[in-house]
Amino acid sequence: MKVIKEAVAGTLESSDLLVKVAPSGKETREIVIKSAVFSQFGKQIKHVIEDTLSKLSVDAVSIVVEDKGALDFVIRARVQAAVLRGCDAQEPEWRRLS
Repeated sequence: MKVIKEAVAGTLESSDLLVKVAPSGKETREIVIKSAVFSQFGKQIKHVIEDTLSKLSVDAVSIVVEDKGALDFVIRARVQAAVLRGCDAQEPEWRRLS
């Protein structure tokens, strides 16, 4: 999938996160994570984001995540929603999202 426009998913409420995606001029993933619990859970947050992007076959993307203590399944869902919005996907491949 290719991100073609900027998109947002999530909120800044407690136990949630805000995910912003945009097309990247490079063919790489640029991931920025802002989290109060980054020192404790930063590796896991990044792993969930990378895994989700891999399952969606997204390579060229700039993604900014503002975490407020979200659990893994919330991170995955918000990243999926933002990417699908950014790709302007009308009918996603549901097998990739599980």
